[in-house]
Amino acid sequence: MVRTPTEDGVERSLLSWLDAVGWETHGSDGGRGAGVLDEEYDRRRNEVIYWNLLAEQVIGLNDEITDENVEKFLTSLRRDLDHDNLLDGNQHVHELLTKGKTFTVQTDDGTETIYVDLIDFDPETFLETNRFHAVNQFSVSRATTIRPDVTLFVNGIPLVTMELKSVAQDNYYGDAIDDLQQYEADVPRLFVPGLFNVAADTMAFRYGAVGAPAEFYEPWNDAPEEYADPENDMKQAVQALCNPETLLDVLKNFVFFEQRPGGDAKIVPRYMQYYGVKRILERVRKDENDRGLIWHTQGSGKSFTMLYAADNLLSGNAARNPQVFIIVDTDKLNSQMRDQLSNLSLAHWTEAESIDHLQQLIEEGSSQLILTTIQKFQGIEPNVQSNENVVVMSDEAHRFMEADLGSRLEAAFDSYTHLGFTGTPVEEGEREKDRNTFTEFSPEGERYLHRYSVKDGIDDGLIVPVYFTLRHEMEWEVSEDALDEEFEREFRGMTTEEKREFISDTVTSRTMAELEPRVDRAVEEIDEHYSEKVAPNGWKGMVVTPSRRSAAMYGERLVERRGEDAVEVLYTARKDDDELVRQFHTDPEERDSIVKRFKEPDEEPSLLVVHNMLLTGFDAPILKTMYLDRNLTNHNLMQAIARTNRVTEGKENGEIVDFQGVFENIDDALDYDAETKAYAARDSEELFDELEQQVERVMEIFDGIPKDDSQEATNAAVSKISKHPHRREFKQGFRRLQNLYESVAPDGRLIEEGIQDEYKWLSGIHVAFERTTAGEETPEENMREKTREIINENVDVGKIRDDFPTYKLGEEYLEDVEGPSDPGVKASQIAHATQDHLHPRVGENPRYQRLSERVTEIVERWQDDQLSDPKAVEALEAVEEDVLEIEDEAGDDSAERAEFAIYTHFTEELEDGFESDEMAAEIAGELVNLFEERVDRDYPGWETNRATEQDVEILVLDVLAVEYERRDLIDDPLVDAIRGYLITNYA
Repeated sequence: MVRTPTEDGVERSLLSWLDAVGWETHGSDGGRGAGVLDEEYDRRRNEVIYWNLLAEQVIGLNDEITDENVEKFLTSLRRDLDHDNLLDGNQHVHELLTKGKTFTVQTDDGTETIYVDLIDFDPETFLETNRFHAVNQFSVSRATTIRPDVTLFVNGIPLVTMELKSVAQDNYYGDAIDDLQQYEADVPRLFVPGLFNVAADTMAFRYGAVGAPAEFYEPWNDAPEEYADPENDMKQAVQALCNPETLLDVLKNFVFFEQRPGGDAKIVPRYMQYYGVKRILERVRKDENDRGLIWHTQGSGKSFTMLYAADNLLSGNAARNPQVFIIVDTDKLNSQMRDQLSNLSLAHWTEAESIDHLQQLIEEGSSQLILTTIQKFQGIEPNVQSNENVVVMSDEAHRFMEADLGSRLEAAFDSYTHLGFTGTPVEEGEREKDRNTFTEFSPEGERYLHRYSVKDGIDDGLIVPVYFTLRHEMEWEVSEDALDEEFEREFRGMTTEEKREFISDTVTSRTMAELEPRVDRAVEEIDEHYSEKVAPNGWKGMVVTPSRRSAAMYGERLVERRGEDAVEVLYTARKDDDELVRQFHTDPEERDSIVKRFKEPDEEPSLLVVHNMLLTGFDAPILKTMYLDRNLTNHNLMQAIARTNRVTEGKENGEIVDFQGVFENIDDALDYDAETKAYAARDSEELFDELEQQVERVMEIFDGIPKDDSQEATNAAVSKISKHPHRREFKQGFRRLQNLYESVAPDGRLIEEGIQDEYKWLSGIHVAFERTTAGEETPEENMREKTREIINENVDVGKIRDDFPTYKLGEEYLEDVEGPSDPGVKASQIAHATQDHLHPRVGENPRYQRLSERVTEIVERWQDDQLSDPKAVEALEAVEEDVLEIEDEAGDDSAERAEFAIYTHFTEELEDGFESDEMAAEIAGELVNLFEERVDRDYPGWETNRATEQDVEILVLDVLAVEYERRDLIDDPLVDAIRGYLITNYA
């Protein structure tokens, strides 16, 4: 039999890939690699750094650190790991890692404060001077015990924590992310020095900064030639991102900490940002061309690419003491970038507040980042440049040619490197006067310096695909009263149909958008579409109109239908506007408040009506649908499309409802390459087709099973998807199916073509499956709105609850509950109940760890068809009985559990233990008594406080060495174990 890959198999492969790029690896032979380093460097299980290794490295890297003062230095460094907030600690330690830690040393002249390097970042020497270790199964015990799969250490400091899953065992990287986030909560100290985490399975690789939410775990889908491997994406990602050179480069030069209203965030680069910046630095360093275009699609983080480039330039990574400019062309973009800079940990930047201030900055030529608008260059005198190394980065480069903005910049500088950043380059024609972003920024023979396309963004999951629905041929009444008198006199003899045809062929889109009967009909459709398709899932919408008057007309009618709080109209009115337009006037402060509320899921408004505003640079992931009644083309259309493509949980796609017919001929609307046209926006019919195909894919899993609501059919279905490979297929398949259904429904074709009936059946199976495999009491409540409505109306949830009860470990279950008749379902239920019960208890008693490993081994053999369903049930029930027996022996209170855990360790884990079990019990009891007497537990965080650790160490010595004269037993593993049992059972 061919054995499917296990998590151990993924570990071994990953360690071999790391070994090939320069890491010292331990554990690739299948053993516990961390144990090798633990023994060599005498690490205690509650420590997250190999302090003895770090001591050696610090002495080697710093002349002033010696054997005599290194322990004093490390004692100070230990305190740097103590933080109540993970990200605060991570930012503090990141600064120590990258800039060095201050330390006072004795000299012949007294004392001197120096910076002590923990890591050597010198590209000429770093491979020889640093130690790079990759180990598996690094176990840390503090208030609880965690054991990530692979950990990367530089000089004994953990920089990368990896959790790996086996697809063959129906786990995937999403489960690994969940585990990593739980580790961060359980033992945050491990992640205080960390750079990023990795979640991977046998098919996919994701990485995320320490503290990142799940949606910010992203792929690394590019690599330089030496790491490229088209046959193995995961190997390529591991080696391209985690090779020592790139890892230290990211640590040193590509980390920001951002202050955010909901909590600070750590920012690490996406791969297109990293490689784009490396191209920029190479261009500036070689000084062969003075231009370059960075074409990154909207939503890929273009602003951060610019800021990473600026930070690297100012750090001297390409030119000596350069002066760097970020240039924008609107006050709005200027304020957005200013706010971004203010919230980041980026040093040495200023904003040009006026033309005179900008000229002063250019004349001074100091090496710093300067933010300015292009308009301020209008009054700059020529020949005032004093810094010969000037790098200019122009944001929204597709607009740079407008109003002769480029000539103003050229007049200000004698020489400079000019880099354009855009998601929507302009290429309007071949004449010299035509606007062309490529002509402006690309050297001869080069179209762009670096590109990240719309397709790349969708493939990587950084943006969602956008679908359009044509509504430009909607039926509406042509009322003669709504047309002006001159039109009526001239065309009085026309039929209604002839008038409509004339309007369509002759009248401008703006005039049409201001015809009352058409506005009435469009608003009716918007209101209906939004209520049925958008609002149920909590998404929001935007109406785009060709004029402020039409915006006001839409606004009036939508407010009447949906209420004043639900709708806001954004534009600036002028003094000569009539009352219709003036009623919706907003000033900048009001608009900022409206936009802020719009971005929040639980606040109004839910619909914005705009003319020009928010069509560029507006980032609101909650915006799902744009109602487009304005004739946009090319880069303006691409910018508008991108407002709906931002990613957030549960959002399968963005949507454009087109009232102008812009997308009727995509070749006319978008003058871009074929790939961009194909991926910018797709016909919504394709979305329906995808739903049909996804239903078929998921239904195929259950071939041969009756599609009725009988217990037998549901039992057979749940049994089938409880094991490999169908478990993963169903979990992922139904997740995507649910998102597609929520996007398409309601649609009459769902009923006509039988899709809704199949979806109802699958939804019922999903409820039963979640109750069985995840122990969720009411999984239907966590499903999306339209799906939940179908379940409530069409699925007998009460019957499913009776047929598939959720089980918790306990005597009542073993003695009184027979459970489902299908042994496959029963095995799945028992496995989940046991694992769920054991997970938080592993650190409480050594037997729990062994039982947890037994459950994992049983499930692996069962999933691999080495155990039949009945045999798996029998084996798992035996584990349950052992778990309950331990709990019965351990007792109910903290003291009893801790004493029993220590006693168990003495009698079962030590090779040379005690003469009698009675003596082991006596000493265990004495340790618990002293713990209660001496250790202060009346303050938050006592479990991880250094004082607690020291108190426990002392009492262990007092009991074992002094009172019972068993000094021979004392070693770090035993002290660590006793400390862990005491703290875990009392915490």
